[in-house]
Amino acid sequence: MPALRPLSPKTLATPLARYSAAIEVAAGARLVFVSGQLGIDAKGETPESAEAQAELCFAAIAALLAEARMELSDIVRLNAFVTKEAYLADYMRVRDRHVGNPPPASTLMIVSGFSRPQFKVEVECVAAKVDGA
Repeated sequence: MPALRPLSPKTLATPLARYSAAIEVAAGARLVFVSGQLGIDAKGETPESAEAQAELCFAAIAALLAEARMELSDIVRLNAFVTKEAYLADYMRVRDRHVGNPPPASTLMIVSGFSRPQFKVEVECVAAKVDGA
C-alpha cells in the first residue's frame, strides 16, 4: 500500500475543489501536527492581501515540516480559515500551488476573526510520512 491513499467511493459526490474526501495513512507513518499558522513574516509584519497572507502560512508550514524531514506534499489534512467569503479564492489559489498529489483531506471555513484584526487567513495541518517510502 502506498504511504498515502485517497479514498473516494463512487457513492459520494466529487469534491468541489482540489482536495481528497479522505486520505488513508499507511501503518508506521510518522505524524506531524502543525498548529494554525497566520500570515505574519519573521519581522512580525502582516501583508494586506489574503493571498500574500496565505503564502506566508504555507511558507511557515513548509519550514515546520522541514524540521521533521517532511515536505508540503506530505500533508494529509488541512484546516483553513478565512475571515471573508471574498478571500476564499485567494486562499484556494495558494493552496492549490502548494499541495501535492493526492491532495489532502481539507476543510475551509469562514470565521468572524482571529486574535488580531489584521489577520485574514489561518492554516493548520497534519502531515504523515513513512520513512523510506
